[in-house]
Amino acid sequence: MDLKLGDFVRFVDENIEGYITRIIDKTTIGVTDSNDFEIPVLASKVTLVHGDITDNDVVTSKPNIVVPEAEFKKEGIYLALVADQHSTSVAHFHLVNETSYQLLASLTTEKQENFKGEFAGIIPPNTTKKIYSAQLGDIQIWPKFRLEILTNTPANFEPKAPILFHKSIKGKDLSVAKEEIVLLKQKGWLIKLEEPETILDAEKLKASFFK
Repeated sequence: MDLKLGDFVRFVDENIEGYITRIIDKTTIGVTDSNDFEIPVLASKVTLVHGDITDNDVVTSKPNIVVPEAEFKKEGIYLALVADQHSTSVAHFHLVNETSYQLLASLTTEKQENFKGEFAGIIPPNTTKKIYSAQLGDIQIWPKFRLEILTNTPANFEPKAPILFHKSIKGKDLSVAKEEIVLLKQKGWLIKLEEPETILDAEKLKASFFK
């Protein structure tokens, strides 16, 4: 069974249920019950009650769709970090897609030259998707993210350049104030993944050569 942080589970041999708030090792997890007490338990001794539903995305051929330029949103791709609604010690990373594109995303984590594929899938326009979870207190040892995103649309608009986000999230990245994330309906930290277009000032560029 593929158990993740934030999953709601029930003990097999006892009348206890709660949320997974720690992955202790390959066979043991920590489950926090309704009394806010974390209980270590073998992963084989719990059963999943409510988990993420896996989307069976089927890509089909679609006709070209005509969308007015003013209605098609090209900007607004973020990595959002929010606390779990049941345990503030757990942090969830979401891809936030405020654009009119659908996103084809892949996340691999890297830690001490060990790689692990964490997520691969499609995020439709104006939606979010949880792609990773971690203990908030372990931020100093979080793995490096290798997040790669392609954009796609059946409408007549040019796809954006591929987005490559290869970075480790550090405490300084969370030193700014939280902001309201409308699609998630809660506050958190937002990291904009799109690079702003570079506008060259010809006069300043020429002056820098002669300086």
